[in-house]
Amino acid sequence: MADVLKGALAAAVTPLHGGSFDAAAVGPYVDFLAGHGLDGVLALGTTGEGVLFSPDERQEIAAAFVEAGRGRLQVAVHCGAQTTRDTAALAEHAAAIGADAVAVIAPPYYPLDADELLAHFETTARACAPIPFYLYEFEARSGYAIPLPVIERLRERVPNLAGMKVSDSPWEKLEPYLLEGLDVFVGAEALLERGLAAGAAGAVSGLAASFPDAVVPLVREPTTANAEKATALRSALMRFPFHAASKAALGCRGVPVTAEVRAPLRDLSDEERAAVEKIAEEWG
Repeated sequence: MADVLKGALAAAVTPLHGGSFDAAAVGPYVDFLAGHGLDGVLALGTTGEGVLFSPDERQEIAAAFVEAGRGRLQVAVHCGAQTTRDTAALAEHAAAIGADAVAVIAPPYYPLDADELLAHFETTARACAPIPFYLYEFEARSGYAIPLPVIERLRERVPNLAGMKVSDSPWEKLEPYLLEGLDVFVGAEALLERGLAAGAAGAVSGLAASFPDAVVPLVREPTTANAEKATALRSALMRFPFHAASKAALGCRGVPVTAEVRAPLRDLSDEERAAVEKIAEEWG
């Protein structure tokens, strides 16, 4: 198995312009993230609006991030889709273009049973082998949690299962996934201090997509002060549509990313945009 992910990763936004993927913005965006000391990015996750793009678009976006990050940042690609066929095809493509890892969320809408979930994850993990495969646990988005017995059975079947990204909160929902022998990346910045102390491997943070300088210090030095700063900043952005707010903040910080999002997500109002600009200015 290739090198596993480490440290502080941003759940990257996906730049858009005129309704389409803005490939030209990816290079400067990755420069910004790398310049703030991140170890890597997760492309096409929740913050990256991944499930709102067609499979062809997702392949184009994944390739752009892998190319931009080559030699500087680890690039994991979220490949979760509604069907096993699409998920496996995206995972196979990610491995073929040189991604460092693949992550997959449980398919939403249908409450899959243990055997269905196991088959889905096993097929996808084998499609991207031997690169590391990560389960993406986010009950609030998939509609159900990945049962622990499914994870244990998957470990017995696929040698490239390296760990998980867990975006659940509160702590009581995160803690059971801190399994020995699996690298767990915490999604909720408010739980990072506690998670790292309990053995988590790092963070895959949506806040780091626009404010990596709030998350990198927290991962490097998981102190209460750093946690409070990151949590307060996340709370401020969450008062607005988070995807558009993250992109607007990037624009304020000199990154050529528009605030455009893929419908049905919505853009910011003029009043919201002004408030986000103030947050970015006050941050520094």
